[in-house]
Amino acid sequence: MTDSAGNTWTYAKAGVDIDAGNALVRRIKPFVKATARPGADAEIGGFGGLFDLKACGYDDPVLVAANDGVGTKLKVAIEAGLHDHVGKDLVAMSVNDLVVQGAEPLFFLDYFAAGKLDVDTAATVIKGIAEGCRMAGAALIGGETAEMPGLYADGDYDLAGFAVGAVERARILPRPDVGPGDVVLGLASSGVHSNGFSLVRRLVAEAGLGWADEAPFAPGTTLGAALLTPTRIYVKPLLAVLRETTAVKALAHITGGGFWENIPRVLPAGTAARIDLGAVPVLPVFKWLSQVGGVAEREMLRTFNCGIGMVAVVEAEAAEAVADGLAARGETVVRLGVVEAGPDEPFVDPVGRLDLAW
Repeated sequence: MTDSAGNTWTYAKAGVDIDAGNALVRRIKPFVKATARPGADAEIGGFGGLFDLKACGYDDPVLVAANDGVGTKLKVAIEAGLHDHVGKDLVAMSVNDLVVQGAEPLFFLDYFAAGKLDVDTAATVIKGIAEGCRMAGAALIGGETAEMPGLYADGDYDLAGFAVGAVERARILPRPDVGPGDVVLGLASSGVHSNGFSLVRRLVAEAGLGWADEAPFAPGTTLGAALLTPTRIYVKPLLAVLRETTAVKALAHITGGGFWENIPRVLPAGTAARIDLGAVPVLPVFKWLSQVGGVAEREMLRTFNCGIGMVAVVEAEAAEAVADGLAARGETVVRLGVVEAGPDEPFVDPVGRLDLAW
């Protein structure tokens, strides 16, 4: 069969450029190799990625797996033409979910899909993925690049990530003895992270701003760049503290659902987390979003992290030492409240108010 000009059809004419895919693999090999760690040489090119669990020194390991994407934050990156950090977001969303169960991230795989492969854009994104993997101590051992003409609009792409970690069976979190009197600590976020961007994009449109305009909450920075601040990766500071002490009983990654849905996930029946909202270090971006959209406090806490990206439940007598250990490793830590007795279904019992004044 031939095309309208009488030429033989090829895969490239149908919209899939195998040569571009091969060029991308050559471009990203140095990024991938830089993520090598014990158990993986981080070479790519085979049909599957290999990982030697024995080389990591675990005695009784349990594997933990997580996968996630970046959501509509990608639309901001695509429209702003800023692709450097969304790869870090992709890694962060999965490895932060691993560490809350006490697990060390071991390896990561990515999935990049587009209607037409732009090698420069894809290489920039995957470079960010490799940087995120190094920050988390995980090897980038493989992935998939899919070119699917007709499925994505011109210039659009999508991302998914898959992380696997390990934890000694006796150190799995949350511990079953979380209970009244335990202290709740909060670790500051770096910004909006990767949740709530459908609302963010709507509010930016309501404000009549473009991604190249100056961010009202970050003078001297464009709105696109400010909102694309990458999700904080908490893995190494938390793992260091978990190895130093057994005082950490539970961790909660504050993603979609915010405080209301994520903290109760690590609490046993018959308990509640009494959280002082006045202690939350609300970042300027959240104050601006609340003001622009008239977003109520409860909705803010359900949609966004509001300034706290990770929560730790710790033994009361060790709370100060744990906070100091995290602070020494670069985290900003605040005491949010305590665990108290409650009804059968765990919940967050708030006191005080968020400082949303703009």
